[in-house]
Amino acid sequence: MFGKVAQRYDLLNSVMTLGHDRIWRRKAVRLSAVPQGGLLLDAGAGTGDIAIEALRHDPSVRTIAADFTLEMLETGKKRPEAHAINWCQADALELPFQDNTFDTVISAYLLRNVSDRHRALEEQVRVIKPGGRLVCLDTTPLSGGLLRPVVHFYLTFIIPVLGALLAGNRSAYAYLRDSTKGYLRPEALASLMLLSGIERVSFRRLMFGTQVLHVGICAKRE
Repeated sequence: MFGKVAQRYDLLNSVMTLGHDRIWRRKAVRLSAVPQGGLLLDAGAGTGDIAIEALRHDPSVRTIAADFTLEMLETGKKRPEAHAINWCQADALELPFQDNTFDTVISAYLLRNVSDRHRALEEQVRVIKPGGRLVCLDTTPLSGGLLRPVVHFYLTFIIPVLGALLAGNRSAYAYLRDSTKGYLRPEALASLMLLSGIERVSFRRLMFGTQVLHVGICAKRE
């Protein structure tokens, strides 16, 4: 599914979020506090947006963009900043990196799409150095509020139509709607992060509560 929309993925993200997706990724990079010259893993990288944003924030940062979908990586490699990124096809449930490798791991729109979220988080914790940060950005189920009917209408009807018009794939963006509705609420994901070995977990809601940024610290190991 992701391979089929790879060529239009970045365009759809920008259109669907009214251009706010880059702002959210910028926030994720800043919250990650990756040190100067540090090593960052963009997990579930897609076309490398997080890795690129990290390099814009600090060109000294070393980045690896890892994703399961080869077509996404091949699309990312065509971007102007691609030469400064190390690209890697990888399964989020079995990362091909040694323990204690990265200063920071950031995932954007990954955990909602894996079959075992606990395993994915444990893998990220495994490859982060003790004391390093883990940051997750994703959509979240709708909460209450006056804007709930508007957001529900946009998510349920408008996004699949945009997917059909701009990417020629309505089903992929109907999946976005359905997977968001069935995803963990922010409090539940925070609890799962704690169970996975992440400490001092916090989160903040964005864009009328439709997006959430979680951040935590990898626990020190004995």
